[in-house]
Amino acid sequence: MPSYKYEVIGPDGKPQTGTIDASNLEVATAELKSGGNTIVSLSKANALNKDLDIHIGKAVSVRELSVFCRQFESVLNAGVTVIEALNMLAEQTENKTFKSALEDIRDAVQKGDTLSAAMAEFPKIFPPLMIQMVAAGEATGGIDKAFSRMGGQFEKEAHLKGLIVKSAIYPIILILVIIVVVAIMMIKIVPTFTAQFDEVGGTLPTVTRAVMAISDFFVGSWYYMLAIIVGLVIFFKEFKKTENGAIIMGRLALKFPMVGKLNIKTASASMTRTLSTLMGSGIQLVDALALVTDMMKNQIVKNALKKAQEEVSRGIPLSKPLDESGVFPPMVYHMIEIGEETGNMEDMLDKVSQYYDEEVEMATQSLLAVMEPMIIIIMAVIVVPIVLAIMMPMYSLYDSIGA
Repeated sequence: MPSYKYEVIGPDGKPQTGTIDASNLEVATAELKSGGNTIVSLSKANALNKDLDIHIGKAVSVRELSVFCRQFESVLNAGVTVIEALNMLAEQTENKTFKSALEDIRDAVQKGDTLSAAMAEFPKIFPPLMIQMVAAGEATGGIDKAFSRMGGQFEKEAHLKGLIVKSAIYPIILILVIIVVVAIMMIKIVPTFTAQFDEVGGTLPTVTRAVMAISDFFVGSWYYMLAIIVGLVIFFKEFKKTENGAIIMGRLALKFPMVGKLNIKTASASMTRTLSTLMGSGIQLVDALALVTDMMKNQIVKNALKKAQEEVSRGIPLSKPLDESGVFPPMVYHMIEIGEETGNMEDMLDKVSQYYDEEVEMATQSLLAVMEPMIIIIMAVIVVPIVLAIMMPMYSLYDSIGA
C-alpha cells in the first residue's frame, strides 16, 4: 500500500505534517478530511522520480500556469473531453517538466483518477489552491469555470510580479554598475597612479592618500571581503528560516521606508484576490483562509491570517481579526465588513483586490521614480571623490613639470 505525504490545517487551526497509508490518493484525501482537516498538500511519499523531474527540469512559471488554465478552459468549452484536452496541451507544451507532468496526469485520469487527484501528485507545479478549486469544480460540474477563475488569478499574479521585477531591474543594474566601476578603479586604476606618484614623491592631498589606502585594502583583502559577503548571505538565508528570524525579517519588510507600504499593498491585493477566487469556486471561508495563509511569504502576514482563520472557525467575522492584526490597511477590513453585512463577500473582496492592484502599480512607479535619482546621486558621491583623488595630484604634477 503506498504512503502519502501530507500537510494539513487541523480542526484546531494548527498546521500538521506527516504520512498516511492508503490504497490511492482519493482514499487518503477522504481519510484526512474525515478528521476535520483542511488539506494544503498531498502527494506520494515515494514519488522520487517525479520529484526529480520537477527539480531538474525547468520550473513552471505563473505565466505558464495562466496560459494553461486559459487554454484548458477554451478546449473544454469547445466540447473536448478532459483526457483529450490534456493530450492536446501536453503536445504543444515546450516546457519539458510541464509536458511530462501533463502526460502523467492524462494517464492517471485515463485509469480512473479524478483530475484534481492526478494534479495533486505534482505539488511543485500546481499550487494547493488550484487543486482545491479544480476539486470544487468537479463536485459542482463547473470545472471549466474553475480553470477560468484560476486563469484570471494567475494572470493578475503574473502581472503583479512583473511590476515588482520591472521596478527592481533598473536599480539593481545601476548598483551593479557602481560596484563594477568602483572595483575597477580601486583594483586597477588607482594602483597604477599610486606607483607613478611614489616615483615622483611629494606630498599628496588627504583625499588621495585616503583613496590609496582604501585601494590597498581592496587589492590585499578582496577575498576576505568576498568571504564576509558570502557568509552574511548564508547567515541571513538561514536566519530567515528560523521562527524568530522569519518574524524579524517579515516585520522589516513591512516597516522599511518606501518598500514597506508597497509590500503591504501587494499582500493585501494577493490576499483579497485569492480569497475572492476561492470563495467564488464554492470553497468555504475557513478552508480558503488556510490556502491563502500557506501561499503568503511574509511571516507577519501569515501569522495575522492564521489568527484570522482561528477566529473565523469560532464564528467571528473575518473583518474583526484583520482589523486587530494591525497589518492590513483600513480599507481592507472595512470593505470586508460591508461584504459580511450585505452577504456579498466575494464581490467586495474582488473590488478590494482591483483597488490594491492599481495601488501597487502606482506605488511601484513612484518608488522607481524616487530610486533612480537617489542611486545616481549615490554613484556620484562614490565615484567623484575617487576621480578627484586621482586628478588633483596629476594636475599638480603637470604644473610642476611645466614650471
